[in-house]
Amino acid sequence: MKKIIILLAAALMGASALYAQPAGNRPAGPTAGQRPAFAAPQASQTINAPRVEPDYVIDLWPNGAPTDNGLTGEERDRGTFAMNITKPTLSFFIPKKPNGMAVIICAGGGYSSVYYGTEGYANTPFFTDRGITVVVLKYRLPNGHPEVPLDDVQEAFRVVRERSAELGLKKIGVVGCSAGGHLATMAATKYKNAVQRPDFQILYYPVVTADPSFAHEGSIQNLVGRNNINKRNIDEYSNEKHVTPDTPPAFIMANTDDNVVPVRNSIEYYNALIANKVPASLNIYQEGGHGWTDHLDFPYREQWMDTLGKWLERLQESFGL
Repeated sequence: MKKIIILLAAALMGASALYAQPAGNRPAGPTAGQRPAFAAPQASQTINAPRVEPDYVIDLWPNGAPTDNGLTGEERDRGTFAMNITKPTLSFFIPKKPNGMAVIICAGGGYSSVYYGTEGYANTPFFTDRGITVVVLKYRLPNGHPEVPLDDVQEAFRVVRERSAELGLKKIGVVGCSAGGHLATMAATKYKNAVQRPDFQILYYPVVTADPSFAHEGSIQNLVGRNNINKRNIDEYSNEKHVTPDTPPAFIMANTDDNVVPVRNSIEYYNALIANKVPASLNIYQEGGHGWTDHLDFPYREQWMDTLGKWLERLQESFGL
């Protein structure tokens, strides 16, 4: 059946939206009651991109972290994801021809694990092939202590900026997938200084809000604690409420049929960005579900790579790199 693609886009320095909708009968968006409690990549028979190994890995806090999540016991690393993370790390992927830009990737996992292999390592060639240095952050899980993962991503920016001369970096952005998108949007809205502020943000099917009407419940419970879902925490960790004119430019991707994280998370964040005149691009695909960054058979894989690639080219030009 012929596919009809509707593209609504604008230049980088203006707000833009992209909607890709194949014709035919497709599933409608999920209701709150249909959401799985765990925002990990959806299990399906997919063709996954191969894992790429980093050039080197360093400890994020070699002298110990300033905050504690209360978790005890050994870290459980399954190769594609890790749980009970006790030693956060930064994995570096260096392109052959660096262009002065870098991204820090925060993979998802519902704030109960980090899928650093599938949403981090396997996604690095898209960036390194374009000259962008990649740093995959394996962050500590909150366990009801939201300051813990935020401390990790803010320290990651400090460490990478400290190495900017060595790596030839001028601009550093943040990439977030699923619950990692919540951490990325916290980084983009809760920075305390210029060192911690991302220069841009790229979001794949992100968790953004703590608003119960469209939040991913499991992620927010793991972030603040099951018994701490109150008005104060809902307001504090609904990141769409903390966008300002100084929030960095954003490229957002999501799916109408995502039954894990409601697409409204992306829409409301985009609305907040354009209300504050922040350059933003919203790309909504009708089908594809959740957790598809490394899926070679994702129906819009070529499209998101092409559109994001062009957005990054424009961004690089705007930075004068």
